[in-house]
Amino acid sequence: MSTANVAGSDVFPNRAKEILTHLEETGQIKHLQMIEGPMDATVRLRDAGEVVCLCSNNYLGLANHPEVKQAGIDAIEKYGAGTASVRFICGTFTPHETLEKRIATFYGMEAAYTFTSCWNANEAIFPTLCEPEDMIISDELNHASIIDAIRLTTTIKKGIQKGVYKHNDLADLREKLRTAREEKNVTGAIWVVTDGVFSMEGDIADLPKMREICDEFGALLVVDDSHGTGVMGETGRGTHEYYHMAGDEIDFITGTLGKALGGGAGGYVVGRREGIDLMIQRGRPTLFSNALPATVAASADKAIEILMNEPQRMQKLRDNVAYARKGIKEVGFDVLESPTAICPIIVHDTARAIAMSKKLLEMGVFVIGFGYPVVPEGEARLRVQISAAHEPAHLDQLFDALKKLKASA
Repeated sequence: MSTANVAGSDVFPNRAKEILTHLEETGQIKHLQMIEGPMDATVRLRDAGEVVCLCSNNYLGLANHPEVKQAGIDAIEKYGAGTASVRFICGTFTPHETLEKRIATFYGMEAAYTFTSCWNANEAIFPTLCEPEDMIISDELNHASIIDAIRLTTTIKKGIQKGVYKHNDLADLREKLRTAREEKNVTGAIWVVTDGVFSMEGDIADLPKMREICDEFGALLVVDDSHGTGVMGETGRGTHEYYHMAGDEIDFITGTLGKALGGGAGGYVVGRREGIDLMIQRGRPTLFSNALPATVAASADKAIEILMNEPQRMQKLRDNVAYARKGIKEVGFDVLESPTAICPIIVHDTARAIAMSKKLLEMGVFVIGFGYPVVPEGEARLRVQISAAHEPAHLDQLFDALKKLKASA
C-alpha cells in the first residue's frame, strides 16, 4: 500500500532532512572516512592517501600484528566464518572457552563471558543481575552504553531505583549511597558503576576510594575499563592495576576486545562466578544474539597472550604518550592532563573542532573533532589517541601540523 496520500506520511522524511540540513549548514555534519588497508600507525584513506592515524583505539598496535592476524586466519580455516547460533544452542566453540579462561586469568578473577561488543556486555549485566529492590548509581560522565543499560534495566524491571553522582565526586557518591540506605531504604543490592578511563576526558576513576566507600555501604562496584585495559597499570591489566589493586577487588569489570586487545570486535564481563553463570542463563544479549565469531575470539586471545608476554609494549606506549603530551603543549595547545593514552585538545566550538580536523587531514594527520552530542555543548575537542605502534616521526608530523594550524588561526 502506498503511503503517498496518508496523513502524516511525510513527517519523518521532512524532519530528518531538516536535521541533516542544519548539521550541514552549521559545519557539524560527520563524513565517514573509507580506509583501504589495515589499521596501524598510518592508514590509507580513499580520498587522502597515507596518513598518520591518531584517532584509533589501537593502543598497543596489535590490530595489524602478524601473530594476531594469523590466529584469526587459522581459526577461520578450522571453525568457519561464523557461529550461526547463540551460545546456549550450538554457538559455543573452543575459542570461546579458551578466550574466556584467558580473560579470567589475565584479571585474576573467577570467570569471564564474552559478547559481540562491550555495549552488549553492559546491556547484559544490569538487566540480568539487578532485581526490583536494587539501586544503580552511575557517574554522570559514564559511557553511553552504561547510561542506556541503566535506562533499559529500570524500564523492564519496575522498582529498581537509579541515581547519578557528580563526575568523579566521591563526596557526592558517598552522599548518594547514604541517602539510598538511610532515607530511601534500599534493601537490595546497590550497584555503583563507573568508567575506569573516561573516553572523552581521558581522566580516571579513583577506584581505591570508591571501593572503600562501596564497602562502607555494602555496595557492589562495576567498572567499564574499555579504555583502560591494555593501557593502564604496569602490565596493562587496567585502571585497578594502576592503583595497585587486585582484579578481584572489583566485583565486575566489563571491557572490549575492539581496542587495545587486538582491535577486532567483542566485549566481555569478568568477575564473580555466580554473576557470570547467571548471565549465561538469563542474559538477553547472549540468549538472543549470535556468539562472537571464532576467528575474532582467537585473534583476541592471541592479543592478550602477546600483552602478557611483552610488557615492553606498555613501556613504549607510555613513552609515546609522554612525548605526545610534551609536544602538543610546546606547540601552544592545551591538552587535558591524564595518565592515559587519550589526549583531548579542547577547542569548545563543534564546528571549529570539525574544521580543524579537516585541515589536519589535509596535512596528512588523521584526528577527529568531537562535539555535541558526543560531548556537552561548548566542550568540543580534538581527541588525539596514542598507540605503541607510533614512532617519534609520526608524532612529529602531528606537532608540525598543529603548528601550521596555530599560525593560520
